[in-house]
Amino acid sequence: MLRTHRIALLFNANKIFDREVITGIAGYLASTRTAWDLFLEEDFRLRLTGIDGWQGDGIIADFDDPLVASALAATRVPLVAVGGSYENPANYPAGVPYVATDNFKLIKLAYDHLIEAGLRNIACFSLPEAQENRWAQEREKAYCKLLLRDKLQPEVYRGHATSAQHWSEAVEQQIAWLHSLPKPVGIIAVTDARARQLMQACALAGIEVPEQVAVIGIDNDPLARMLTRIPMSSVIQGAQEMGRTAAHLLDQMLHGVRLPDTRILVPPAGINVLASSKHEAGKHPHVMRARHFIRQYACQGIKTDQVAEYVGISRSSLEAHFRAELGRSVHDEILRLRLEAATGFLARGTCNLADVAVRCGFTSSQYMHSVFKRELGCTPRAWQERQRSAEAASDVPG
Repeated sequence: MLRTHRIALLFNANKIFDREVITGIAGYLASTRTAWDLFLEEDFRLRLTGIDGWQGDGIIADFDDPLVASALAATRVPLVAVGGSYENPANYPAGVPYVATDNFKLIKLAYDHLIEAGLRNIACFSLPEAQENRWAQEREKAYCKLLLRDKLQPEVYRGHATSAQHWSEAVEQQIAWLHSLPKPVGIIAVTDARARQLMQACALAGIEVPEQVAVIGIDNDPLARMLTRIPMSSVIQGAQEMGRTAAHLLDQMLHGVRLPDTRILVPPAGINVLASSKHEAGKHPHVMRARHFIRQYACQGIKTDQVAEYVGISRSSLEAHFRAELGRSVHDEILRLRLEAATGFLARGTCNLADVAVRCGFTSSQYMHSVFKRELGCTPRAWQERQRSAEAASDVPG
């Protein structure tokens, strides 16, 4: 019989990063014969009271929180730390195996994406300097290093920490900062939560995204994406791989392997490129304004006349600008974005076809069916099955 080890997972699962790390740990356990009895708080929050007296066999903990590192400083239990990478090696905890998200590569991936979109003004929306935000400051350093390398001027804005008391002031200052930036500008937000706030500020200020301000976050957080009208681009951290790696290291330690000062940097898994960072240079201002409106409301059943009214010109003039700039009509653009939204829902498999049609602004599932056939050459169900087959094939080892 395999021995069952008692393992504490010290994470705040209300954070997408921590949830993904835990998912990676679960993936490791599911793919091996490792038997662990896991301790987590019932509400998946992180509480340190009494952890120094915990009688268990091992711990995997989020060391981005300095209170966690302090609470575990004297532990004799096998411990693996998870957190952000540091430019200065002296900032890593001594004597503890450490699995890190590579902060430099996260920022570089976002930076390269914005540069490839034709943007030359790149700013960073960070968090206030604090011990618990050390990972954000490391991302700032990476951003500044990249811009100085390319002989560009860094522009970092930290703003306020999120609080109900200072929310109005925080939004006003975000808007003032956005207005102060040269346009067009690409902005790297250190998290999706920060990116969502910035996109909300753009909407309040009437700033077109991504024509004037292209935004990309970090985390690929589905909840943050659901709270934005314009689909939000994001760098996908390799957090699940971090969880699998951390579990593997602890498993080795439980079997007598010594791993002091082991450091493993896990690169990002890629970018989920959506509308918020798909900047296209040189568009007519009426087309830019119209597309900004369509991105926000395409799935709410808007018509061409409503778009023209928002832009403030006649329908015929707007159609002429669209034909000249994009080679398609306003209605085609609305349908394109509805299709993009529908394929996103179908890929996730979270809704039935009737619900997808309603949520994406189609008048009926039959109409969505006909649009799919005309534009994509297949039915919604066939498209979904094709995607599942492609994903299954990609999971098969070569």
